[in-house]
Amino acid sequence: MTAHFGRFVAYYRVSTDKQGSSGLGMDAQEAAVEQRLNGGPWQLVGEFTEVESGRRAKRPQLEAALKACKKLKAKLVVAKLDRLSRNTRFLLALIEAGVDVLFCDLPEVTGAMGKFILTQMAAVAELEAGLIAERTKEALAAAKKAGKKLGGWNVGSEKARREAQEFADKMRQVMAELAAHSAHQAAAELNKRGIKSATGGQWYPQTILRLRERLA
Repeated sequence: MTAHFGRFVAYYRVSTDKQGSSGLGMDAQEAAVEQRLNGGPWQLVGEFTEVESGRRAKRPQLEAALKACKKLKAKLVVAKLDRLSRNTRFLLALIEAGVDVLFCDLPEVTGAMGKFILTQMAAVAELEAGLIAERTKEALAAAKKAGKKLGGWNVGSEKARREAQEFADKMRQVMAELAAHSAHQAAAELNKRGIKSATGGQWYPQTILRLRERLA
């Protein structure tokens, strides 16, 4: 394990007010930070927790964490890259702040190379978001025109949205238990437990990502 020296400011994120108040997901994030930093003399000089949806552009706690890093001459440590890798605004904020960042689930790269990698990640995130939006729009338009159903529900119907949300609410507790799992791991675990997806079939990584997005 790589030894880490110096000061660190931790940034955590939970998706809802309910998760924020109950601490869901926080134990796993805190454990990830402690495990990654162990191996040398280090000091956690600040901790900031964002309680909001990952889709919101405003990140007041992230801004506060970055200011603390500059003031205290510390590095920012993030428990899990996970969905943050797809948030262009988040990555650009890190780049513009000029603060070294350590992601607990990635190798440490700082300085000019670290900034370059974050820049590339932001570009990929923006491209991915655009492509997904285009494909989704085209698929929905084609399905509506053909009068087809997606996932067993009528496309765009109020009933479909209501049933999707009802299913997501039923899955909220078990998804909270699997918050620290990757999409692949969560899908495998749900299939192992014999829990069916919304369509009554198997779980796949993309199914997990869609459900997490709805829960957020």
